[in-house]
Amino acid sequence: MSIASGTRGRHLTRRLVQLYAGLTLYGISSALLVLAGLGLEPWGVLHQGLAERTGLTIGVVSIVVGAVVLLLWIPIRQRPGLGTVSNVFVIGLAMDGTLALVPEIHGLPARIALLALGIVLNGVATGLYIAARFGPGPRDGLMTGLHRLTGRSIRLTRTLIEIAVVTTGFLLGGSVGVGTVLYALSIGPLAQFFLRFFAVPEATAGTAPGDAADTAPEATAGGAPGATPEPGAVDASVAPASPEGAILRR
Repeated sequence: MSIASGTRGRHLTRRLVQLYAGLTLYGISSALLVLAGLGLEPWGVLHQGLAERTGLTIGVVSIVVGAVVLLLWIPIRQRPGLGTVSNVFVIGLAMDGTLALVPEIHGLPARIALLALGIVLNGVATGLYIAARFGPGPRDGLMTGLHRLTGRSIRLTRTLIEIAVVTTGFLLGGSVGVGTVLYALSIGPLAQFFLRFFAVPEATAGTAPGDAADTAPEATAGGAPGATPEPGAVDASVAPASPEGAILRR
């Protein structure tokens, strides 16, 4: 998907709202995990470690890392969408904004509650922005691109990338803890549920040619071209090698 190709067709307003609401919520949820102090998601560990070493805010580091990862798409011939570019900036800005506004949380019960809220919101956010179908985030696109380039499974590729990211982040001073484990165990089922919940109907076979861009190939793979899947059937319509499939297989 090119940057412009997803900005036409049916349900455009809804999709744009979902995209930016999802990316904003993702940044907020990542900030809540930081405030909980019980361990971050894999890329969050790296961002926090780099922030500790550079003195930059974790949101700015997230933006820089996202931009660098996006550059890695060039040799593996991945094509960004509007959601890809927006992902780089919106999540980092939302993180820093949340951390500036929300006071530090004290007490283990409150921190556990904040951790749980952050993980659930992250699942909601993932479902929102992935279901909008404006292209994968830089990190998921890197994974699916490497999967296509190397022929290795999505699960293996994701696992190796996230092990490398967590290890590097931890060595730099990032926070690894029970939250990291809970996130890894729960984000797949949560994302799967909310991706179905927020699914935007695909373009039907009778749509005009200008509406065809509303149908992302990865979202219709496994079903009839142009078919409109029911929300409960989204799993079957998501190609395993697509960014959406990668999210579901965390």
